[in-house]
Amino acid sequence: MTRYVMAIDLRRCVGCQTCTAACKGANATPPGVQWRRVLDIETGEFPDVQRTFVPVACMHCADPPCEDVCPTTATKIRADGVVTIDYDLCIGCANCVMACPYDARSIVHEQEFAYGDEPMPPEALGADHSRLSVATKCNFCQDRLDVAAATGQVPGRDPEVTPACVNSCISGAMSFGNIEDPHSNVSQLLQQTKNYRMHEELGTEPGVYYIWDEA
Repeated sequence: MTRYVMAIDLRRCVGCQTCTAACKGANATPPGVQWRRVLDIETGEFPDVQRTFVPVACMHCADPPCEDVCPTTATKIRADGVVTIDYDLCIGCANCVMACPYDARSIVHEQEFAYGDEPMPPEALGADHSRLSVATKCNFCQDRLDVAAATGQVPGRDPEVTPACVNSCISGAMSFGNIEDPHSNVSQLLQQTKNYRMHEELGTEPGVYYIWDEA
């Protein structure tokens, strides 16, 4: 079996936002829409203050509440664990946007570009009119995963089939792979570290793990 997950080492993330920029470049998301964001969290009291940077996006839950509320079955879970949206079925009702506890979904009704009405070359190349008036979100760069399934390459090891955000991370904080494979990089990494998943108490079984210490 295959269950793709992401592991993010919070000890290494420097809050550079390179993953956010890489995601936007790879998916040509419109202004104001970021499928991947980095939260800047400050804890403690002066003078003992600490900042933690937490990259967030769709958690690709094994039991996603967004799927349960979709009236058209547009949201589905693939066999490899990736939560997808069928734009042909989505009616833009926003039920999933409200149901998602991770604030991971967006709906845009009009085509917008960074600098007015004329798109820059990357925006023109990546513009996808099928994403207007429908829910959109991180899809773990599913087109790359589909290539991997056809070529036998390994996501998380071979850059060509690894999500853009993971490839771009300058500090090596992000890892990706098949958690069902005990020899994969993410499986071994999670076995060696202390980690948690966001809002686990909700029972969504997120596919994104946050590392915070040695095991």
